[in-house]
Amino acid sequence: MILKKTYTVDEAKKRLEHYCAYQERCHKEVNQKLYEMKIIPEARDRIIVHLLQHNFLNEERYAKAFVRGKFRIKKWGKQRLQLELKRKDINKTIITIALKEIDTDEYFNTFNELAEKRLGMIKETNSQKKRKKLADYLFYRGWESHLVYDKIRELIP
Repeated sequence: MILKKTYTVDEAKKRLEHYCAYQERCHKEVNQKLYEMKIIPEARDRIIVHLLQHNFLNEERYAKAFVRGKFRIKKWGKQRLQLELKRKDINKTIITIALKEIDTDEYFNTFNELAEKRLGMIKETNSQKKRKKLADYLFYRGWESHLVYDKIRELIP
């Protein structure tokens, strides 16, 4: 039988400070970590308040960093970003603020590059199937439908 380590409130605080300092975290992730550490609910609340007061935990900062990172690295569109932030229980107003981090010109340039690059990778000869494959790829990445359909009409006559 393997015994799980138990933590005092101060040990848990220190551990969570490090956890939050290493990378931006949202409330849901911190709560999950505290749950895994088997911290009682009253202590969880005290630790979260401590993290908020000492600026280790900040939902808006987290959402902005998340949006910038996933957009630049994974090339996600606004729909996917919004969905993923909702899954992390981020407030709608914070999501709206975070999505403003994306520069409009950069957003459209990224979309165009992604669509053209993907089209070059699709080996399908049937233009209908080719359209569907491109659309599915762009929708999965969370790009808006009006952008996707306009681009498909432009690229595949």
